[in-house]
Amino acid sequence: MFENEVVFTIKNLSAYYGTHKVLENINVEVRKGKITAIMGPSGCGKSTLLRCLNRLNDMIPDFRIEGSILFHGRDIYQIGDVNEYRRKVTMVFQRPNVFPLSVFDNVAYGLKIKGVRDKKILRHKVEEALVKAALWDEVKDKLNKPAVQLSGGQQQRLCIARAIAIEPEVILLDEPTSALDPIATTKIERLLEELAENYTVVIVTHSVGQALRISDYVLFLYEGRLVEYGETSTIAKKPRHEMTRKFLTGKIG
Repeated sequence: MFENEVVFTIKNLSAYYGTHKVLENINVEVRKGKITAIMGPSGCGKSTLLRCLNRLNDMIPDFRIEGSILFHGRDIYQIGDVNEYRRKVTMVFQRPNVFPLSVFDNVAYGLKIKGVRDKKILRHKVEEALVKAALWDEVKDKLNKPAVQLSGGQQQRLCIARAIAIEPEVILLDEPTSALDPIATTKIERLLEELAENYTVVIVTHSVGQALRISDYVLFLYEGRLVEYGETSTIAKKPRHEMTRKFLTGKIG
């Protein structure tokens, strides 16, 4: 549907926490309507790279970057209204971070911040987001119940519903299934595959299997450097680099 359209262009990106370099000279294009998985051993810079895409690292003292990240050709570090940008490029975290509110109000939260007050519109948008997040049938009779009463997998899908309610273009996910059981993980994976029909998805995953199962493109980092990037089907069958092959076969990681 979005054949080869580029959303992010990452050019010569290096990132530092103080004097410690965590990413070195990353060059990647992220394509629209695809799932891109960022994989690599712990501490290789996966989450740092993901957080760079919506400038969450701005909040960390002494963090800085060199190079650039372009969103549809525009340098994201030249964007003045970061909150508005983050509505287009939204984040779902490793552990479900539901608010101490009802299920309904969790999903409606971002809409209300945007100024939506009409109750009919809110109800429609909340239901639509919950349907897209494959959660509506499970919570339609619990909309006024506290979100914390949901299971871990349901809470994570609720967080995804909250993210898509504000109609972003890109959904970033930082190891969204690492705290979930296999059944909940499978539901999230299926959901992400469905969402990629309408959104660009970038996911950090600690699981090689997950990266190979659900992604269209895979990006392999090792010690802050980009080792390999390309179509998942190609890299899974014939990685160009020995380091990638060792990681895929569990010899490093």
